[in-house]
Amino acid sequence: MGETKYIFVTGGVASSLGKGIISSSIGKLLQARGYSVTIQKFDPYINIDPGTLNPYEHGECYVTVDGHEADLDLGHYERFLGIQTTKANNITTGRIYKSVIDKERRGDYLGRTIQVIPHITDEIKRNVKLLGNKYKFDFVITEIGGTVGDIESLPYLESIRQLKWEMGRNALCVHLTYVPYLAAAGELKTKPTQHSVKALQSVGIQPDILVLRTEHELSANLKKKVAQFCNVDDSAVIQSIDMPTIYEVPLRMQEQELDVTILQKMGLSVGETPSLGPWRDFLNRRHKATEKVKIGLVGKYDLQDAYKSILEALSQAATYNDRKADIHFINSEKLTDDNVEKQIKDMDGIIICPGFGQRGIEGKFVAIKYARTHNMPTFGICLGMQCIAIEFARNVLGYTDANSREMDEKTPHNVIDIMEEQKAITNMGGTMRLGAYECILDQSSKTFEAYKSEHIQERHRHRYEFNNDYKQEYEKAGMKCVGINPESDLVEIIEIPTLKWFIGVQFHPEYSSTVLKPHPLFLSFIKAAINK
Repeated sequence: MGETKYIFVTGGVASSLGKGIISSSIGKLLQARGYSVTIQKFDPYINIDPGTLNPYEHGECYVTVDGHEADLDLGHYERFLGIQTTKANNITTGRIYKSVIDKERRGDYLGRTIQVIPHITDEIKRNVKLLGNKYKFDFVITEIGGTVGDIESLPYLESIRQLKWEMGRNALCVHLTYVPYLAAAGELKTKPTQHSVKALQSVGIQPDILVLRTEHELSANLKKKVAQFCNVDDSAVIQSIDMPTIYEVPLRMQEQELDVTILQKMGLSVGETPSLGPWRDFLNRRHKATEKVKIGLVGKYDLQDAYKSILEALSQAATYNDRKADIHFINSEKLTDDNVEKQIKDMDGIIICPGFGQRGIEGKFVAIKYARTHNMPTFGICLGMQCIAIEFARNVLGYTDANSREMDEKTPHNVIDIMEEQKAITNMGGTMRLGAYECILDQSSKTFEAYKSEHIQERHRHRYEFNNDYKQEYEKAGMKCVGINPESDLVEIIEIPTLKWFIGVQFHPEYSSTVLKPHPLFLSFIKAAINK
């Protein structure tokens, strides 16, 4: 195709409009036409990465195969496109400034005064073009976090202005805004969109395409009015109405020929409209599934974005089992021996969620004990797996004071402990086992049955490990260590084979579950929950 084409996705009026979903949908439609596509997210905050951010601040922290802690939108990119992203797909202002300051300290700028323009903007532009230059993608989609008008995003917008000027037809801006409905007046209002576009124009960017988020159908007249006021073609005003599932969005965008408009504006031939067959099959199965499978999510963050990838993995696995995932959040901080039965007994299965720190941990032990003694399908993820190990040590092995060294420095029975090489590290950021690691499965295990493969690779994000000193005791008492890392001999997966489905994994399988390739462990867990 020649030169890489660049699409910038910006947002106005309000945050959380779904730039990530629109970026993923554009990527999906271009990919279906045979183009090679990648998507990157530029976040205006000053943290180096979201690894140290509280999930209440920023939702879950997603981990790429190369061990980068990234924004949760990268999860959408991977789930929609079935691609693997890396550290280069997520840049923060913190990383941009750090890179420029490091260069300045080394003397790379030969004593010049360092300024936002050109030094910061040049660094942003270099990062925008990095993946395209390196891997020669046909399209690089860049999502800019935040909202137009924020102080933080100004350097990014200035960089886009320069790139659009330099690249001509090879760069294009898709601007996402919100059209509110005023119930008292019974009207949809375009004024916020007009203001948002004006704000973009005031920094020198004319958007090429507008995507209007709305809860009500937009009339042709309203779209025409927006086109007229905002200097865009009539065909370049697209509505994005609320959908029962985010996976409908690519189809709605295709119906309005968003991909056709992009190709025409970039001077490319349009050709046949792709059918998106497997994607439609997935959605059809999803619509047809009426029976529910009830899953309890035992965790401490009462916020849907905190467990985003887990919710999506469950929803995908339920669809492929022809069920609707009916997910109930169970706050582990409030779980006790007295109320656990009431909260959990109606569930078909429970997930013990990942997390860090002491808060809510005792409630997880209560839930695990109930599920283990009532033979309820149970899936422990990361800290969830560690909790399964601790509960077993306390209530089966008889070490009532067993714990993780993370929760209790002085525990005499440290069934979960920190690795020797980690002990010297005191810094919070990036000191964990991160990214994809090998694991070898025991061929007689339920886990092997799910994967149908002996060698697997999964993504990690944790500091503490199963303590191998206790391995024999666990195995003797009926909990098997069925997944082992070949290099370090660390235990990755534990299960109780005598129970229906009781598995804990040290890694995060949810990160690699996609729409067209749901994760085998989630498929197997949901199947067990249905059979309950």
